[in-house]
Amino acid sequence: MDPRNPNTEAKKMLLSHAKTLRLHTGNLVNRTRLKKKCPCSPSEELQECIQATLSSWVSTIQPPTENLPDTLDCNIPLAADAIAPEEREELKVSAKFFLFESDQSSIRDAVDMACQTLAVSQLDSVIIAPRGLLGVDNRTLAPLQPAWEELETLVRSQRIAAIGTADLDKDLLEQLYNWAQVKPSSNQVNLASCCVMPPDLTAFAKEFDIQLLTHNDPTELMSAATFQEAMQEGTQHLSAGDWRLEWVLRYSVIVKSRGIIKAMGYLFSARKADL
Repeated sequence: MDPRNPNTEAKKMLLSHAKTLRLHTGNLVNRTRLKKKCPCSPSEELQECIQATLSSWVSTIQPPTENLPDTLDCNIPLAADAIAPEEREELKVSAKFFLFESDQSSIRDAVDMACQTLAVSQLDSVIIAPRGLLGVDNRTLAPLQPAWEELETLVRSQRIAAIGTADLDKDLLEQLYNWAQVKPSSNQVNLASCCVMPPDLTAFAKEFDIQLLTHNDPTELMSAATFQEAMQEGTQHLSAGDWRLEWVLRYSVIVKSRGIIKAMGYLFSARKADL
């Protein structure tokens, strides 16, 4: 991109002025560019998604000459995949939420953005990844509780049908189950750190009808440095100032009768670090 081009300077002003960036990768099942590459990890997949989506968006936007917006909605309309009302009953819409900041209202923002993106009124299940809240060695549930209460509110308002968590051992899962008003329906276990499900966790989950699932997400989905790199590459080095990642939501849409993934993608929100 030619930095001497007036349109390039206008785009730089747009990115410099913005305080918040919301991104939707679109349906990755239909993204041929990403099909050609096989990322080694979810972190690499997310980094590639951010770079590719931002690059496509920056190349097509027409910056306004006045009234620069504080929030930028970065998406590729042709890559989106809203669910038709007549299809909804045949599909299961699931999401996993990664919270990088402590603002619990982000959970509602993420769920609302997912529902709007997919044209649905409710997500069938949402799993929260609590590692960023609990830390690696934290033995208390307290840091997770505000986020869980926000999820419970969304269940009561019928924005989410079922909620679950990830990487809780038997003791923490029992604490959550005994404390929560809306009980966890599932708990994801990372088999990279344990090749076999712990017997005590399996027994507890069976007794209280909690589904045990597996995942391969790293403890840190994306570092601050990697996100900065993805932003700079994706915006073709037009983005001024440091950005921090607030949250990431990964969704999947599965055809119930066939177990086929119809759509999957990422949503994320970032904010200027100096705010």
